Amino acid sequence: MFTRIAMSYYRLWNVLILYIMWGFNSVSHIATPVSNPSPRIYPLETDLCNESSLLLVMQDYSENQFLALARTPPLDIEICDVTLRDGEQMPGVVFRPDEKLDIAMRLDEIGVEVIEAGFPVVSKAEKSAVREICNLDLDAKISALSRSVKADVDAALDCGVDIISVFIATSELHLKYKLHMSCPEAIRCALDTVEYAKDHGLIVRFSAEDATRTDFETLKKLYKKAEEYHADYISVADTVGVMNPRTTYYMISEIKKVVKIPICMHCHDDLGMALANTLAGAEAGAKQLHTTVNGIGERSGNTPLEEMLVTLKLHYGVDAYDLTRLKDLSKLVESYSGVSVAKNKAVVGVNAFAHESGIHVAAVLEEPRTYELYSPEIVGAARHIIIGKHTGAKALKYITERMGYHLKEREVCELAEKVKMCSEFKRPINCEELRRLILGMENLEISYPGP
Repeated sequence: MFTRIAMSYYRLWNVLILYIMWGFNSVSHIATPVSNPSPRIYPLETDLCNESSLLLVMQDYSENQFLALARTPPLDIEICDVTLRDGEQMPGVVFRPDEKLDIAMRLDEIGVEVIEAGFPVVSKAEKSAVREICNLDLDAKISALSRSVKADVDAALDCGVDIISVFIATSELHLKYKLHMSCPEAIRCALDTVEYAKDHGLIVRFSAEDATRTDFETLKKLYKKAEEYHADYISVADTVGVMNPRTTYYMISEIKKVVKIPICMHCHDDLGMALANTLAGAEAGAKQLHTTVNGIGERSGNTPLEEMLVTLKLHYGVDAYDLTRLKDLSKLVESYSGVSVAKNKAVVGVNAFAHESGIHVAAVLEEPRTYELYSPEIVGAARHIIIGKHTGAKALKYITERMGYHLKEREVCELAEKVKMCSEFKRPINCEELRRLILGMENLEISYPGP
């Protein structure tokens, strides 16, 4: 009984000491030993676990063994990124003209084939930004959005765009409650605008808004008419994300029987299937795949560019894009848009290559492929080893040795116990805090700045 009570007091005392240490740490994040030269200290989530010299650099990625067995078809695709137009339609998101130019240049560096720069008729500022992007002389073709109105086409022409995306809503819901038009009236407006844009030398993409809720026979006839009016692309807009991969594959396969011009996939993520639906459309023969950086867009967003490009490489062998720029582009758009990227977001989330569990970390330290599908370097990211509740002795031994400390087995176990106590504060600890725990074990005098 006495032993149990003593151990309880010992544990309580340790937690109290940690609490006091954190209290001082909130005043000044860095504490320094009085004497004793300190070894090189790495910030936990930047340098320590990111340097290729410290962790094994994983070669490339693990292959999906079922791709060949499932007879996965090769894809003939191009990317049209709509971040600057559809992404900006996300509530609260506004890009300044200089930010639009910056994003456009980054997309071009990655190798995106088509950049939808905006909706010129919206405002003078929008029109000016689209014109400036056109004047950058990028490798990517520049497109602009246009209603089925000739004035919209004129605004796009003034900007010097290569492609114009002429759209009109085609579902009964939109015709009745938004356009207040009959279907024949809407079709006539659309075809007249397509013809007008073609007469002025533009590449024309005709898009049926809410196509996936439009009567399918009517939709196929409309796409065929657009082809007859010399549209260069027809676009399938899954405006409210009603589709799934199976129905998307069927729909595109059937449309392919009707038209010969390239088909575009524009998917929204209301059910979390935008990426899967876009890929299903591509497997069925769609050519142009629409994306936004970080998946930003109306409501639940659009198909994320970064997830699309990595999937194209890993599953379809498409190696046309510079994936090493994805992480930086994601951070840039996160900053400009003000929309935070979820920590567990695929490819670009801060936890995409983070490991805390002792079992996982021990394996990753020997061979990263054990718990990583692909190397973080592929997308310009870095691996993070997190010190927290689930950190095991092996991971701690590795980390402390890289910090310049060589602890005995007993000391590593004692340190692991202290780290687990820190979980009471519901956050991992950083390397500076870990260093102070180590120095405390060695009974070295530590000086803290006053409150």
